[in-house]
Amino acid sequence: MKELVEVIAKSLVDHPEDVRVQEIEKDRYIVYELSVNSDDMGKVIGKQGRIAKAIRTVVSAAAAKENKKVIVEIS
Repeated sequence: MKELVEVIAKSLVDHPEDVRVQEIEKDRYIVYELSVNSDDMGKVIGKQGRIAKAIRTVVSAAAAKENKKVIVEIS
């Protein structure tokens, strides 16, 4: 799952070397903290948050196959 978030983010940004994904396991879910270069923040979030929502949807669908709940935080 972490690799999926990384691949999607790196394909969107101008500075893929600055993409970092940290996985934090909580009681009932997994949090993926995605951090990118400040210049690329708009590309990852998108207009009205559409790209961020799409990333979250794809990751949630992949996690549903494994019976997991995930949260993607972008910073």
